[in-house]
Amino acid sequence: DVCKPGADEFHPDNTEITEGYIMCTESGGPEPGVGCAGRGVITAINFLEEEGAYDDELDFVSYDVLGDVVCGGFAMP
Repeated sequence: DVCKPGADEFHPDNTEITEGYIMCTESGGPEPGVGCAGRGVITAINFLEEEGAYDDELDFVSYDVLGDVVCGGFAMP
């Protein structure tokens, strides 16, 4: 997770892109039970936008959010 203190820096050169296929990325979030899934999603989307991940050649963008693990309201009702 490149947003956490002491983490390795993001290097676009370390990514693999093959034309005509699906582009994927995985982003971390807050520790389980102590954060908010919504905040993690917003942070990830903003980071991807800042790094130029969304371009005009993308046909579709989908997000899969595991809210029951990172959102304290779901993990500990």
